[in-house]
Amino acid sequence: MGRRKLAFTSRTPGKTRTINVFDLAGRLYLVDLPGYGWAKLSRTERRRLSLLLRSYFAERDPAGLVWLLDIRRDPSPEDEELAAVVTERSLPTVVAFTKSDKLRWAQRLERVKAIREKLPVDLADSQWVVTSARTGEGISQLRAAIERLTGMEGLWK
Repeated sequence: MGRRKLAFTSRTPGKTRTINVFDLAGRLYLVDLPGYGWAKLSRTERRRLSLLLRSYFAERDPAGLVWLLDIRRDPSPEDEELAAVVTERSLPTVVAFTKSDKLRWAQRLERVKAIREKLPVDLADSQWVVTSARTGEGISQLRAAIERLTGMEGLWK
């Protein structure tokens, strides 16, 4: 969003345990869902987050999904579960591979290909963007993809 203190982040995965909603000037709601695939959580907490996400998608009709995937990691079972929901609902999706600055260019290409092959979903019509929050790589492409997804041109102006 280009605003440093809009949301707090942690170095430890899985710290977000709730659904956080951001109102973008009454034009769009950005909903931050917990990412828990790599978090160190108990089975009970992991099950609770899974149910939270399932109920969110069952009760809401989101315009689309911006799915953040760490480019260095293979899809988790939770990612595969989300992929099934995306497929079932035919949800327009932008897949953003994060932390690209941690890999060399050739490694990035290999990882994108490997992740796309491992996800049990046809996301062929989806938009795939390689990003780095640290270097800014791909951020303008991600913003453009979100604008196309939502039909809201000029969202970041």
